[in-house]
Amino acid sequence: MSEYDEIVDKQRLLLEAEEWAKGIKCIHAHSLSSMAYDDRPKDTDGKSVIDKEFNSGLIERYQNNKLIHIFGTALTGNDLVRAYRRCS
Repeated sequence: MSEYDEIVDKQRLLLEAEEWAKGIKCIHAHSLSSMAYDDRPKDTDGKSVIDKEFNSGLIERYQNNKLIHIFGTALTGNDLVRAYRRCS
């Protein structure tokens, strides 16, 4: 059975990383249009937003408690596992 240990460990690590990816890395409440990822300056033109950054790399933007945009692309597969291992 030890021939499958590596496969099982890899799958276990992927499942852990997928669960970790759902966690919130940080939250920004602001009215700045100068965020590095921000390609929607109209969202903050005289208004405030809340940006939730997830461990997966996605950033959800909320205004008046409503989701208005998602920035980025979620990490998957080996890229996700590498990011998870760096942070754990």
